[in-house]
Amino acid sequence: MLLSINVAVDGPAGAGKSTAARGAALKLDLKYLDTGAMYRALTWKGIENKIDFQQSRELEELAVSTRVRIEKGPGGSNIIYLDDRDVTKEIRTPAVNDKVSLTAKNPVVREVMVAQQQQMAQEGGVIMDGRDIGTNVLPQADFKFFLNASLKERAHRRYLELIEQGYQVTLEEVEKEISMRDKIDKEREFAPLIAAEDAIFIDTTHLSIDGVIQSMVNHVKKIGAGNI
Repeated sequence: MLLSINVAVDGPAGAGKSTAARGAALKLDLKYLDTGAMYRALTWKGIENKIDFQQSRELEELAVSTRVRIEKGPGGSNIIYLDDRDVTKEIRTPAVNDKVSLTAKNPVVREVMVAQQQQMAQEGGVIMDGRDIGTNVLPQADFKFFLNASLKERAHRRYLELIEQGYQVTLEEVEKEISMRDKIDKEREFAPLIAAEDAIFIDTTHLSIDGVIQSMVNHVKKIGAGNI
């Protein structure tokens, strides 16, 4: 059991990092934390409150007055509580997809969220995924992974997810949305989406999710054998 380590998993939308991180957490007996869900929860609240996402002040006021809590769910999944309300399903809508990068690029919002994320990982035993975990949230993480896949593959995965959930979208719309999210995430001034210099890069384009999970687990067990 690797109870004291922290693992950072980064990558763009649709790279499979959340599913892989959750699966690796189960195999390594770690607590899984989906940090992207925290920004999604805040975005959903902003949509519900009809804020202007182009107005930094409105986003910042929303962030400092919001409490996001993550609890363990079935199969190692996360249950997301926004001000004590379960919004796990609500935050996965196309409307949230469309706005979440605008929320996440705000420096004050990120400062608030990162402080909460660092507190969650303070005692160790966490595998955390997001956009800037290895570079900004947990720069001293014991293990860092950066997952990526081709734009077309990532769009196809997200498209299938949305169709399965009953949303009427086209593959072209999803690809355009992900491409725009990539641009915003990579070009934001504060904590942009980049791989940490010491991260292990995994191209998931042609890998099964089980293959990605096993690759991560094998690396951690091999390098961290002295801590098992």
